[in-house]
Order: sequence, then C-alpha cells, then structure tokens
Amino acid sequence: MESRRKAERRRWDRQHIRGLRAHLGLTQRELADRLGTRQQTISEWEQGMYRPRGASSTLLSIVAEGARYEYKAVDDDGGDDEDGDDAGVEGSS
Repeated sequence: MESRRKAERRRWDRQHIRGLRAHLGLTQRELADRLGTRQQTISEWEQGMYRPRGASSTLLSIVAEGARYEYKAVDDDGGDDEDGDDAGVEGSS
C-alpha cells in the first residue's frame, strides 16, 4: 500500500513521460492504448501542453513501477535537475 501512495505523489512531466515511453520501447499510440487514452493526449503531455493528473498520473506510475523505470524527481517548477540533464530520462546526455 505504501508504494501505491508513493506512486500517486509522482509529478509526471514531459521528460518523464517521454523517458518512460522510451524505456518501454513503445510508440505514443501503444502507450495510449495501455493507458486507455488517445495518442493525441500522449503527444500533448510530451510537448508540455498539459500534465497528466488523477487516474492518468496514477496509471503512469503503476506502469513505471511494473517496468522498473527509474523515476527521478525534478524540482517543483518542473525543470531539469541541477546539472542540466533531463531528469528521469534514461540514456540521455
């Protein structure tokens, strides 16, 4: 139950969503199908137009935990970590 509460507190930004999708090796459409949403919604999240909230955010966290995706927190304004890397995006640099 504790991990579920932790999952609900994650703040999904465009870098994390793109990173999770890359980690899973999925297209936007494939991720949308897994989450029960539209491909356009995934695209809008990855462009930073919107952020997932509520059930969508929780589902992303559940998928990430199941895939053992390394979610790294970013600062409160949603920016990158201090050294300029894309936080949470594996294989970036």
